[in-house]
Amino acid sequence: MTDQSGAPSVMPRSPSLAAHSIDCVVFTVPDIDVAVKFYTAFGMDVRREGRSVELFTMGHPHCWMRVVENKQPKALQYLAFGIYAEDEAAFQTKIDQLGIGCEPHPLATRPGIWLRGPDGHPFQLVVSDKVSPNHKTPAAPARGLARGTASAPARTQVDRVFPRWLSHVLLFTPDVSALVNFSESVLGLRLSDRSADLVAFMHTPHGSDHHLLACVKSEGPGLHHTSWDMGSVDEVGEASEQMRNAGYADGWGVGRHVLGSNYFYYVRDPWGSFAEYSADIDFISSDQPWVAGDYAPEDSFYLWGPAVPDWFVANTELIQQK
Repeated sequence: MTDQSGAPSVMPRSPSLAAHSIDCVVFTVPDIDVAVKFYTAFGMDVRREGRSVELFTMGHPHCWMRVVENKQPKALQYLAFGIYAEDEAAFQTKIDQLGIGCEPHPLATRPGIWLRGPDGHPFQLVVSDKVSPNHKTPAAPARGLARGTASAPARTQVDRVFPRWLSHVLLFTPDVSALVNFSESVLGLRLSDRSADLVAFMHTPHGSDHHLLACVKSEGPGLHHTSWDMGSVDEVGEASEQMRNAGYADGWGVGRHVLGSNYFYYVRDPWGSFAEYSADIDFISSDQPWVAGDYAPEDSFYLWGPAVPDWFVANTELIQQK
């Protein structure tokens, strides 16, 4: 078995009953043509079928996200988490005992276990291959010297760069602690770090990036951003330039986070949420002891980078509902 980097997967699975990956993010938008344009510019392999698209990363067989047109303001519909086949019955028993099962979502395309989270959003558990990393993923190979002995290429010589896979998802929630408790007690995820009741980051005990799922406090639920792994901080910067050249000028970064340590650039999408280019995030293995920290609010955003725009923390799904 190999993982996204092509390296052999040698990490044994944890005995914990836990989701191993975010399998798919599903949300709706008013106009699918707008989504096709944005995610094509972002560097995704966009596969359209009628009024919906499936989003792949170049050369990877997994569908990471589905976007569906419904003529309504953008809204998260559900998250699907991947689980191991041998854990399916135990998950079903737990959900039945807790009484949190729900009907399948109308946009569902695969069978699975359905449950409702503390904020009302449905979640699906699907038996699937593990697509979260099994080890710290390597940087992309260094480019050849494009200008003699110079380290940087000329702007005219820069090739397009592309995301490698989905790293994590960050949700808005009115109750960070409630969503953390749900993620731990039901999904089996573990807390990586947090900042009081403002923001929290969770990983899977089966091994993943510092955060597979994160949540930030808001007046209501919603999707803040999806985060996509890049090969280096240079690729993050080059991707940000690609998006500006494509007409998507609003963003935050380039910078570096404290919690997770990753370099970042967030592109503001056409619906007011974000798609993040991320590189060199911390990795937590299945056999690695990790003590979660509770950090000061000033550490919860970034180590260095430009000032945070006011609109970066706006829950546009909530605003559009008012």
